[in-house]
Amino acid sequence: MVTVKVAVALEAVETTKRCTDASPSAGHTISVPAHGHDAGPRGGRLREHQHLHNQRPDLGATRIRAGAGPDHRRGLGPVTDTLGRTGKLGDDGTVYRVSLPRTDLNVVSRGVPIKPGLSLGGYAAFARYDDATLVMGDLVVTEDELPKVTDALQAHDIDQTAIHKHLLEQTPPVWWTHVMAMGDPAQIAQGIRAALDATAIAPPAAPPAQQPPIDLDTAAIDTALGRHGTADGGIYKFTIARQDTIEENGHVLPPTLGVTTGVNFQPLGGGRAAINGDIVMTGNEIQDVIDALRAGGIDVVEVHNHTLDEQPRLFYLHFWSVGDSVTLATTMREAISATHVTPGT
Repeated sequence: MVTVKVAVALEAVETTKRCTDASPSAGHTISVPAHGHDAGPRGGRLREHQHLHNQRPDLGATRIRAGAGPDHRRGLGPVTDTLGRTGKLGDDGTVYRVSLPRTDLNVVSRGVPIKPGLSLGGYAAFARYDDATLVMGDLVVTEDELPKVTDALQAHDIDQTAIHKHLLEQTPPVWWTHVMAMGDPAQIAQGIRAALDATAIAPPAAPPAQQPPIDLDTAAIDTALGRHGTADGGIYKFTIARQDTIEENGHVLPPTLGVTTGVNFQPLGGGRAAINGDIVMTGNEIQDVIDALRAGGIDVVEVHNHTLDEQPRLFYLHFWSVGDSVTLATTMREAISATHVTPGT
């Protein structure tokens, strides 16, 4: 084990975090500078931050006082101000994730009107490490917007690590682009804002006082999947982490950064649902997942990467189907069970 002293991003204190070293028998202590690398004025490419290894996000970095507003999140207040949206803390307060849904789009796929929570929910997630802040995200853009979004990201030195589809046929044509950068969070947020300004994304709406009802037998879906879902904007969702420790250039990636399996159910009436999402897999798991999905009649949309240098190497399979929600959940359980995910219920 290695003990690493880390700098607190939001509270003016220091905390000591236990990290796993490549050698289980190691028992020494190292001290890492809070700002071990100057990211430069535009956020910095990931390759510039490969000199430290096995870093984990600072557990103290994004803990906030109960009831504190965004301006009290030292280091992330400018992110909230720049993006014009308030995020949520995840992974024990180590990741600040801002939702970027395309509520302005009226997308139809195979005759199904797509709710934003099913397929159109972009995001940007911020995690503070000793050397800099890592940002990972997924932006939902129309085909006409994509070139302008790409230009804005490149102008601000933000890497595009994937450009792909989450749906088969859709109107209007929509693309999803994954982004990644490391450096000063406020400067990276400026680049993401520039990309958003190249789209027609709607201003954030106030959350509903209560979640709309889900017209599905959610208890039966939970039983079929062996997990408990969450209602979110009329969609019933499951987010499932892998058991692996995932690293990118020596930085451990918590699940909230987006390295998870997601399964979303949109009610269609009569117990039927449209399902969409993605399954995170290693290379040797892909064919078993495809076999399980196709045995249950679920369509494979795409298989691709989201990041470039993570270990273990990960791929994401996007899927689509319409049918009885419980039957679909049963098939999804078979497919997800072919991967090294955290145990269900």
